[in-house]
Amino acid sequence: MTRSLRLIWPVLLTLMVTACLLAPVLPIPDPLKMNMGQRFAPPSAAFLLGQDEMGRDVFSRLLFGVRISIFIALSTALLSAIVGTALGIFGGYMRGLSEIFTLRAMDIVLCFPPLLLAMLAVTLYGPGPITLIPVLSVVFVPGFTRVAYASVLTVRSQDYVEAVRAMGASNGRIMVKTILPNIMGPLLVQASFVTAAAVVLESGLSFLGLGVVPPSPSLGLMIGTGRAAIAHQPMLLVWPCLALVAMILILNGVCDLLRDWLDPRSSAALGGVGKSGA
Repeated sequence: MTRSLRLIWPVLLTLMVTACLLAPVLPIPDPLKMNMGQRFAPPSAAFLLGQDEMGRDVFSRLLFGVRISIFIALSTALLSAIVGTALGIFGGYMRGLSEIFTLRAMDIVLCFPPLLLAMLAVTLYGPGPITLIPVLSVVFVPGFTRVAYASVLTVRSQDYVEAVRAMGASNGRIMVKTILPNIMGPLLVQASFVTAAAVVLESGLSFLGLGVVPPSPSLGLMIGTGRAAIAHQPMLLVWPCLALVAMILILNGVCDLLRDWLDPRSSAALGGVGKSGA
C-alpha cells in the first residue's frame, strides 16, 4: 500500500471520533427509545438501518456503541500507559532490585490469560465502564512496562543522558525530562495497539454480559442480541460485526502508520529521508 493511501487511516479515525463526539447533538433517534410495535422493522428514511428487537434505532445504537467502546479503549490505553511506562522507566534506569521487582510483577500478570483475568475481576466487582477501565488497564500494563524497559536500556547509556547526569540532575529529572521524550515513539505505537486490543476485549466481555450494562448500547451487546434474533432479522447481527471490524481495521491501520513514521529503520521513514535529502 502506497504512503498516500495509508494516510486514509488517520482521516477515517478522525471522522469516526468526530461522529462519536457529536452523536448526542446529531439529528438521530434516541438509542434507548423503544417501540414494540415496530420490532424488526426494515430500514427507512427515519431509521437508516432499521429497528431492533425492542424497536430501537439500530444506527443510533451503533454510533453510541462505538462511542462507548472508544471511550473505554482510550481510557484503558491512557491509564495502562501511565502506570506501565512509569514502572518500565523506573526499573530500566534504576536496575538492581527495582528491575527485578518490576519485571517479576509483570511476569505474574502475564501468567493469567487476559480474557480470564478480566472476566474474574468483572465478576467480582460488577460490570460497567467504571470497572472495565481499571481491569483492562491491569491487563495491558505489562506490555507498556516491557516496551518502556527495553527502550530505556537502549538510551540510558547514550551520551546525552551521561551529560545530563554529569551536570548533577536528579534521577527523577533524568527519567522524566531526558529519557521519556526519547522513548515516546515505541510507546505511541504500543498505545495504538492497546487501543485496538481493548476494543476487542471490551466487546467480548459485553457479549458475555460482563461489560457494558444494558440498556446502554454496546457493540458486544448488539452482537449477542443480534445472534439471538438472527432468524427474524439477520442484519441485526451483521451491522455491529461490520462496525467492530471497521474499528479494528482503522485502529490497526493507524498503528502501522505510527510504527512506520516513528521507526527510523522502516522503509517509509527511509524513503522520506531520501526525498528530503534529494
